[in-house]
Amino acid sequence: MNRVPMTVAGEAALKAELDQLKRIQRPAIVKAIAEAREHGDLKENAEYHAAREQQGFCEGRIQEIEGKLAESVVIDITSIPVSDKVIFGATVTIINVETDEAVSYQIVGEDEADVKQAKISVTSPIARALVGKEVGETVVVKTPSGAVEYEIDTVEHLA
Repeated sequence: MNRVPMTVAGEAALKAELDQLKRIQRPAIVKAIAEAREHGDLKENAEYHAAREQQGFCEGRIQEIEGKLAESVVIDITSIPVSDKVIFGATVTIINVETDEAVSYQIVGEDEADVKQAKISVTSPIARALVGKEVGETVVVKTPSGAVEYEIDTVEHLA
């Protein structure tokens, strides 16, 4: 089994989605299927087929989330002693050497990544270049537009 790193917040979000699917959506779909069955002939009943399709998507997502949770290793960054080293879960501020533009990212699991929220996947090119490095070090990130050089400014262990 391949263990996948996940933050505490990422685990909580998946568990909340799983709870929503099991407690609210699944019973609503079952009810919709029952109501559609009452309308008669199932071969030509579009409501029935739509509800069955929705049930398939819901059950598939439940299985997917349960699988991810089973394979995950939850890492609580706040319980790890603070250091200047970039690790999974840390929030890193980097400065573009050419433009002096600073940007901060939290390094998270693949399912949690959201650039709009400044969360990047541990498997992304930027995160791979940063992990294991320390404050003050310079890293080169290969991007589609060419190599970009960044200096690591700060490493924080935020929840």
